[in-house]
Amino acid sequence: MSRRLARLVAAVVVLGGVGACTRGGNDGGFKVALLNPGPISDAGWNAAAYEGLLAIRDQLGAEISQVETRTPPEFEQAYRDYARRGFRLVIGHGFEFQDAAAKVAPEFPGTVFLTTSGNTVRPNVAPIVFRLEEATFVLGELAARMAPDGAACAVGGMEIPSVKSTFIAFQAGAAHAKPGYPVTTSYLGTWDDVGAARTATLALADRGCRFVLQNADAAGPGVFQAAGERGIYAFGSNRAQHEVAPNAVLASAVIDIPAAFVAVAREVKDHTFTSRIIEEHMADGAIAVVFNPALETKIPADVRNAIRETEAAIRAGELKVPTAEF
Repeated sequence: MSRRLARLVAAVVVLGGVGACTRGGNDGGFKVALLNPGPISDAGWNAAAYEGLLAIRDQLGAEISQVETRTPPEFEQAYRDYARRGFRLVIGHGFEFQDAAAKVAPEFPGTVFLTTSGNTVRPNVAPIVFRLEEATFVLGELAARMAPDGAACAVGGMEIPSVKSTFIAFQAGAAHAKPGYPVTTSYLGTWDDVGAARTATLALADRGCRFVLQNADAAGPGVFQAAGERGIYAFGSNRAQHEVAPNAVLASAVIDIPAAFVAVAREVKDHTFTSRIIEEHMADGAIAVVFNPALETKIPADVRNAIRETEAAIRAGELKVPTAEF
């Protein structure tokens, strides 16, 4: 865990139930809540969202609150609780929150319900779609160029469209470098079983996987542990994760979630928000590939140049990255 994240987690006082963590800002009239599907200590997807919530507090003076919710009934309960308490913006962090948002939103027209992924749009419901696929495509190409005679693999938590889409792009990136490059995908059926992630990754490595992309939230460190044990490279997702496993994580597909959260929250606070699908791309600076500075020299110069060209083509709109249908 990074020192920065450790400080954030240490500041959390867990009281249990909805609104478990509440922190004040300078403007009690603007309140923003975050629903996480997993722990904010995961150094990835959920940690990045919590950093975004803190950025809303610090930059917009909002009163903030955060709670971990695991099931659809909990999603609905938390959405309703925050809306009743006058929260102007409630963010459900994941594809799985959109049905609950659509169900609860008509009861609370004064609250904006945001989901991070999905395609559900209502007068006060909108998704932010982070095109992380653009970065995982680049990582797939990196794997195939560094080990042209090898194979790659991907380990995910649940097989939901947003995760599946990043793996489709990863495989397409590998094929972009070498047609037919083998990529094996494995889903754990859980977001937080580190042991299962380690076991799955060990099995994949033993079958020839030389590069592994993880998109498994709190289970992700298990992927990194196995990569370290087998001497293969891992790719992080959502956040720069080389701090978690500095000897195993070569690069990460990263989302600037704090900037996206602040931009939407500012619209809500200023009463200028309009409901729509909000897409965030590499061209916007919201999506990037971040390399581990301790391992970056392991990447041959010709490979790095090819990767830079691919990133430039994606940003310019010259290269279309495939995605799953949501």
